[in-house]
Amino acid sequence: MLLTAAAFVALVIAIGSVVAWRSYTGTSPEQERVTVARVNQARVAQASEQLVEKTKGLEETQQQSIDQLQLVQDQLVVMTKLLAAQQSETRKLNEQVGNLTGSLDNIRQSFASAQAPEASAPPAAREKPRGRARASVTRGKSKAVAQQKRSRSRG
Repeated sequence: MLLTAAAFVALVIAIGSVVAWRSYTGTSPEQERVTVARVNQARVAQASEQLVEKTKGLEETQQQSIDQLQLVQDQLVVMTKLLAAQQSETRKLNEQVGNLTGSLDNIRQSFASAQAPEASAPPAAREKPRGRARASVTRGKSKAVAQQKRSRSRG
């Protein structure tokens, strides 16, 4: 019985010392757990808010990128249309240059063929067409062609 009484006294002293220690420090395991849980909740809430803010920032950045991409695509379409129009205009101009070159060649050939009979005609016959006939021929041609004709007939 003495042993039981000693064990009981030791148990009461241990419980009393634990209660005294907790009341002296002012904390209890339950309060510590609640405090740790609240701190963890606050951290989770803060992390969630940061995640939401970062997500919104990413959404805004993504929308800006989409808008810029759409703008670039629109500009590409416009540039493609302008390039096609320019290529078409270049083809037309090339055709016109080809036609003008052909016309110029025809004029040169006709001029050369007109010069050939004059060169084979006797000197008296050459003198005769220099008057009005020659003036009417030069009116229809450019100044450069007329000057060439004069320089050839003089030489």
